[in-house]
Amino acid sequence: MHPGNGRWRQLGAYRRSSAGPQEAGAENITPSMPIMRVSGAVKYIVAVAAFLLTFYIITQVFEIKMDSNLGKFLARSQLDIVAHPTTKAPRYRCGISKICPEKHFAFKISSGAANVVGPKICVEDVVLMSGVKNNVGRGINTALVNGKTGEVIETKYYDLWGGDVAPFIEFLKKIPDGTIVCMATYDDGATKLNDEARKLISELGSTVINSLSFRDNWVFAGGKGIKTKSPFEQHIKNNKDTNKYEGWPEVVEMEGCIPQKQND
Repeated sequence: MHPGNGRWRQLGAYRRSSAGPQEAGAENITPSMPIMRVSGAVKYIVAVAAFLLTFYIITQVFEIKMDSNLGKFLARSQLDIVAHPTTKAPRYRCGISKICPEKHFAFKISSGAANVVGPKICVEDVVLMSGVKNNVGRGINTALVNGKTGEVIETKYYDLWGGDVAPFIEFLKKIPDGTIVCMATYDDGATKLNDEARKLISELGSTVINSLSFRDNWVFAGGKGIKTKSPFEQHIKNNKDTNKYEGWPEVVEMEGCIPQKQND
């Protein structure tokens, strides 16, 4: 028997005996791994479920509180509306500051602003002449209104700076009795006015027409066949010391209620 064979057998036995306990330990550890993984997963699921449940409870409580606060807020708002109702200023015809009595026509007249913005004539909430309507011009702008119905008859403007006064005179002569006459200057309404034209306008109820001068601002409401002087007239003189615009006075504006013409 070879002496080395014994050593090799002993070494082989030692290796088998050394490996045996490790293999046995491995057999004992391996079956417990799935149990640990399942346990970790269960803990994770429980934690997520607890978080979701907590979140749900918080949101429910928050919504209930919000609903309660919103209900109180709306109830308080309703009480405030009842206790302090908002009042909107009423709008009267032509935007005037008061309501006209029965059998009166509301009106508002504005002169032109320098030679830039045209005049405006409104009667019974209908704008008869304005720059927007493109039916105004330099000189005297005139709107004729039916004294019984308040409806417009005709609108005209006559250039009394560079034009001829004769057509304006013919226009004034043909105004029917009982007609409401509204007038407003734009730029200059006086340069070409002569005594005849001034007399015809005076017969409509004007007291200022005889003193109307170059670039004065003037608004007027009268009537053909009027027996007295009209109370509806405003006038601002062209004065270089007081003019609002260079070469022109400020806009003059007038509003009121014109009596309806009664049957004869």
